[in-house]
Amino acid sequence: LTPGRINADLTIGVDVNGAVGLRANTGLCSRGVSLHGAGFIVTPAEAEHLGLGRRPGLDSHVRPYRNGRDLTGRSRGKLVIDLFGLTAEEVRERFPEVYQHLAQTVRVERTKVSEKSGTKDAAEYLAKWWLFGKPRQELRPALDGLTRYIATVETAKHRTFQFLDAAILPDNKLIVSTFDDPAVLAVLSSSLHKEWYLRSAGMIGVYEEKAVYVKSRCFDPFPFPAWTPEQHAALAEAGERLDAFRKARLAEHPDLTLTRLYNALEAHRAGKAPGVGMSAEEGADFDRGSVLVLAELHAEIDALTLAAYGWPSDLGGDGLLGRLVALNAERAAEEARGQIRWLRPLYQGPRAKVTTAGPEHAGDLIGAMPAAPAGAAPWPKDARTQVLAIKGLLAEGDADPAALAARFKGRAAAADIRRLLAVLQRDGQVRRAADGSYGLLRAA
Repeated sequence: LTPGRINADLTIGVDVNGAVGLRANTGLCSRGVSLHGAGFIVTPAEAEHLGLGRRPGLDSHVRPYRNGRDLTGRSRGKLVIDLFGLTAEEVRERFPEVYQHLAQTVRVERTKVSEKSGTKDAAEYLAKWWLFGKPRQELRPALDGLTRYIATVETAKHRTFQFLDAAILPDNKLIVSTFDDPAVLAVLSSSLHKEWYLRSAGMIGVYEEKAVYVKSRCFDPFPFPAWTPEQHAALAEAGERLDAFRKARLAEHPDLTLTRLYNALEAHRAGKAPGVGMSAEEGADFDRGSVLVLAELHAEIDALTLAAYGWPSDLGGDGLLGRLVALNAERAAEEARGQIRWLRPLYQGPRAKVTTAGPEHAGDLIGAMPAAPAGAAPWPKDARTQVLAIKGLLAEGDADPAALAARFKGRAAAADIRRLLAVLQRDGQVRRAADGSYGLLRAA
């Protein structure tokens, strides 16, 4: 038996559940949408039959859709009808085929549920039958302007984080972290965060595959490192490599899945090898998935993450968890004094309507709300002038969105700049570096 203090959740040792949610993390993590109606999900052929490609504007409301099995297994290639922001009358007028389809499926289904249950919730879902039951209004603005975001499956055999394209709508069983920063993906993919999550998670059983990634317990209280620019760049490069490596292996082998890839990785970590302890499937996947490389990528991320915290490279177990809990308490005390280490300052700061940590703490911040310098120009009102202004600054040298926004007055500048940079990158006019900065590719 291992002696130690018994915590409220019956664990022994460091009480991670005593950590509190940090304001710095608020508004950046959410479940995906909850449909409350199978009729919203369609195949590409069904979407075409419902007017996709013929009805102007429908392409903005029919989006790729992913659930947990799509991420841990192979994607089904499903689409989902997302009419958030439209009234029933607007849907009927603009997209009559979609209106009829949902009326015959979702409305009928919700009517039966409402009549059977008689609950207030069921009645409210029926009253807005053309919309998702949980459209996640709070998630949508956090994704605005991002070209991708980080997702993990709420309950999975292996805890993995990966980038999804911003066009993809996540299912309710996916937990979304609204970052396009690969350094954040690296930290979340580290064994450090895994130990934190396993101790913090809502547990169905005693095994990792039964642990639930609960936003309020696993993400909100987690104290991210106060990295230096050099540490951020190294973590960003490592996170990008990990995500690209896994995606490439799965693309090369259509029957390989993320679960099978990590099954082979866990067997390798347990000291097994192809033909020596591994099953036939694990051995084949170890070879095809270049799992030794995957193990090295994770080891590099672990070392970089610990370095970003300034902690010993061999730190683990309760020693690691104890430091994270202490850091959480330190950050909470800072926030009580008004010093907030925003993870996405340009998005969070204006919505919180509070000041961030003062200049004396700027070196410790992951991000600080940039103040407009003296003589900062007003942010242009029309999109064409905004694009020209961004290109003019990038012509002077590479810059990240925060630095660009700091050159202008007005709160709208930050969100507009992120959105326009994403468009310019997609159009091949700017490039995005691993450190998050942008540079011109060609004149337009």
